[in-house]
Amino acid sequence: MARLDLRAELAGRGIVPFIGIYDVFSARVAGRHFDSLFVSGFGFAASHYGLPDIGFVTWSDLHDFVIRLRTVLPDHLLLVDIDDGFVDIHVAEHIVAMLERAGASGIVLEDQRRPRRCGHVEGKQILPLTDYLEKLGRVLQTRETMFVVARTDATDRSEALDRAAAFAEAGADAVLIDGLPDLACIRQLADRVAVPVAFNQIAGGKSPAFNLAEMRSAGVGIAIYSTPALFAAQQAIERAMRWLSASNGGLPAAEAGGGGLAACNALLQDFPQLLAPDGISKLRQSQGD
Repeated sequence: MARLDLRAELAGRGIVPFIGIYDVFSARVAGRHFDSLFVSGFGFAASHYGLPDIGFVTWSDLHDFVIRLRTVLPDHLLLVDIDDGFVDIHVAEHIVAMLERAGASGIVLEDQRRPRRCGHVEGKQILPLTDYLEKLGRVLQTRETMFVVARTDATDRSEALDRAAAFAEAGADAVLIDGLPDLACIRQLADRVAVPVAFNQIAGGKSPAFNLAEMRSAGVGIAIYSTPALFAAQQAIERAMRWLSASNGGLPAAEAGGGGLAACNALLQDFPQLLAPDGISKLRQSQGD
């Protein structure tokens, strides 16, 4: 199966959902249902370090993670959150080049300055526009064909719209305003730029939950779901630990369709052909395309 091309998928499908994963196992599970995955900075910080999304991720750890993902998911779209490009422009250039060689389909580069925060919490600070545009320009010059999403964390709506428009004018392949409380701003942005608009949702975050049809009608082309796998895992592990504690160490019965040795081994042994020859078309049908 040929690796999917993000630009072609956007042109052919109108809107592409990217499902946030936090480790290779969650990617294996999510990859059975969706062909487009998001390497979430929030999820990776939580999984790899057990720490919050405030700047602990290193470029080398992220690069190694994407290599492991590509080993088991050779054909899926992989959109990678690189935060602020790890502060320095030269580091941003380096990680972009490395991720492209590792097989990343695209990256998301934000305009925050340190100390950085998750896009859906308070306390974010942003770079002067000229500083971010310099970094974005160097990243665009460095990449060969990799897709670049330019993200602003500006909280003032007018400033956020102006910044996103400037990102598009500078050559970004798509733009993202993070932490939006509604889709009205998306509609305004879609009218101002000639590139796809991305929208990021996180359960319990600043943005309400919208379905693909609602987002598409507002002008969204890239729908990012940052943390569904991470939050589901947390809930399931908590539930399992409560069961073990309450049952004096007794194991629960394996759930139908999953939750036991056979189901886990079936997933892990499905390698390297992770999707049937018609798997991508089935995935699209399940997503309503």
